[in-house]
Amino acid sequence: MTGSRILSVGHYQPSRILTNADLSKMVDTSDEWIQSRVGIQTRHIAEPDETVDEMAAHAARKALAQSGLSPADIDYVSVATCTAIDRSPNMAARVAARLGLSHPAVIDVNVACTGFTYALAATDHAVRAGAARNAIVVGVEKLSDFADWTDRTTCVLVGDGAGAVVLTAADQPGIGPVVWGSVPDMSDAVRIEGRAGTFQQAGQAVYRWATTVLPTIARQVCERAGVAPADLAAIVPHQANLRIIRSLAERIGAPNAIVAEDVVESGNTSAGSIPIALSKLVMRGDIPSGAPILLFGFGGGLSYGGQVVRCP
Repeated sequence: MTGSRILSVGHYQPSRILTNADLSKMVDTSDEWIQSRVGIQTRHIAEPDETVDEMAAHAARKALAQSGLSPADIDYVSVATCTAIDRSPNMAARVAARLGLSHPAVIDVNVACTGFTYALAATDHAVRAGAARNAIVVGVEKLSDFADWTDRTTCVLVGDGAGAVVLTAADQPGIGPVVWGSVPDMSDAVRIEGRAGTFQQAGQAVYRWATTVLPTIARQVCERAGVAPADLAAIVPHQANLRIIRSLAERIGAPNAIVAEDVVESGNTSAGSIPIALSKLVMRGDIPSGAPILLFGFGGGLSYGGQVVRCP
């Protein structure tokens, strides 16, 4: 095989919805303040006993059911998350157990908001190298566990949920070359530190970086894939906030592309945001099968990573 392609998608979000009006009763904020700054209207919040691996397994199970493969076919599971509580077993092992898989490699990836695109690239590399044939890749977060509900600059952002894709080996690659990297000097701009740490970020610094530096890198992703931005059917960036998403999409220069704006209803779900948004676009039939989609993650680290994939 010369590459891999996405067979199917799936996502899961908790049933509890936290509105801006709800937040205004918890912290000094308002619907107008939140929407004008980040564009978020609602977010899904997990129950206290709902775990990261439980949400990941829900999304993975949906993707697997649509793939035409059986649990016995899966030989590689990768879970991208920065909100797992336990050190061991990792989330991939727990997801594999919940799905009844028999012998997969199990790997967790922690690159915060960029985690899904990193995990997708690493899985594609494993398939290309012959180390795997059929894989599940999940992005999942339970950011509500790490929110400071007294800090209106961060608690209004967070949401919980999971998205997943099933990959298989393919003669014609459906996942393009990754462009990835980081800015180590700004590694503490987005952080959850210590045993009882909460989500914190240098919001203005991240905004400037995302809107001025990242569009050029996103165009490099398209160049490496041999796809002109004008030919993109969709752009699915990390759902950080609506102002960043729209600025990034405009500067990439893809006038014909659908731009995922799931942040409005889901909030910032970190590693879960790209696969959740991708799953919704695909399942609604918004993108033709085989059409090119730019996935582009950025965030904690400060890290970035993206690839052009073909719609399943």
